[in-house]
Amino acid sequence: MATLNTYYYRVLLPQGRVRSGVLRMAVKRELSARMRIESDTDGTVLSLWRFPAWLASVSGLFLHLFRRQVRGEDLAGFLRDMGLMMQAGVPSLDALSTLVDESDSGDNRAMAYVGRNMLDDLNTGIGMTEAFNRHPDVFPETVRNLVAIGDQTGTLDRMLSEAAEHVERMINIKRDIKTALIYPAFVFVSIIGVAIFWIYYVVPSMARLFKQLQAKLPPITEGLVSFADMLSKHLPWVLLVTALVVTGGALLFKRSERIQLAVYSLLHRLPISRTLVVSSGMAYMTEHLSILVRAGVDQVSSLRILGRATKNRYYRTRLIQVAESVSRGESVSAAMRRVGGFPPMAVRMISVGEESGSLDQQLSHLAIDYRKRLEVIVRSLAEILKPLIILVAGGLFLFLIVALLLPVYDLVRQSVNQTMGGA
Repeated sequence: MATLNTYYYRVLLPQGRVRSGVLRMAVKRELSARMRIESDTDGTVLSLWRFPAWLASVSGLFLHLFRRQVRGEDLAGFLRDMGLMMQAGVPSLDALSTLVDESDSGDNRAMAYVGRNMLDDLNTGIGMTEAFNRHPDVFPETVRNLVAIGDQTGTLDRMLSEAAEHVERMINIKRDIKTALIYPAFVFVSIIGVAIFWIYYVVPSMARLFKQLQAKLPPITEGLVSFADMLSKHLPWVLLVTALVVTGGALLFKRSERIQLAVYSLLHRLPISRTLVVSSGMAYMTEHLSILVRAGVDQVSSLRILGRATKNRYYRTRLIQVAESVSRGESVSAAMRRVGGFPPMAVRMISVGEESGSLDQQLSHLAIDYRKRLEVIVRSLAEILKPLIILVAGGLFLFLIVALLLPVYDLVRQSVNQTMGGA
């Protein structure tokens, strides 16, 4: 898997101007980076500095946030159109040039930029496989492996079409997962927003009223008022600390493999999340394995590629162990059964595929089945979460109302007693 290095450069252009910038490239040596920059700019590199790993991660995050990204739909369309033109007999350079012009004229500048860089690379004599490999942040590793196989076997047009279908299926899986999470996320954010409004605005107003009336506050109300006072005085700091904690946690999760493994292992144990991550993870894995095996990649390489490509650390560690066992002569199904963590049905069907020589077909059947399961889960997840969300929201607002009504009840009771005593 190509590693992206981040470089800061200053280059002297032919017009005499000096241009500087930041560039991410999948090159291992600074000499290669220098040659690439000079080739792209027709200038002379004056200085070149490679970012340390931690700084490269931070800069990569900012580039990802602020740079226009290639959408999955545009990537799938690019691969399909290029494969279709090559099937019709259009040379690869002409097909790529046509796609660049078409993307540039439409609202697809990010894909046009990538295609233009690839076209420049191909015109300098670089092969198609390397041209794709120079953009690992755009083309997934499975796509790049399919391109390499098609480039070597002369079936690049067919592999590009298959890669496009694969990207579309992955888009559908991700869309299903996002759809499942949008509703509960929106409701929880709304609940938190309303609770903050009550605590920041309503509770302090009621507390001032109780103080004016000299009402005796029960412990639950005193605690709520104290928390509201603290939040009112330090709300900017609370928001800042919360943002820093969330951002730091996200960066730590991204950088630490142990934390990723712990989080994914927890998700595989919780009732609702387990069904979701197992269905999505198995749909992702069987889809990739089916394509790689059908394309002619050996089982060990396919498992290692999949182990690097999957983001689910729970399955990644197990796939690496399975790949090591298969490299020593063990079958895929036996290794999965021994390592554990894979659904028994999937292991059994893979075993049947190995025995009958139809492993790619069995994997394809599994991918279709798990995609259907994921669709069913997505449709029913909202219904499953509704009672839990109602329970959380009801409990929160019941606490707020009780805490605010108890002093009111005491005031009313005192007023009634005073009235009766005066009578």
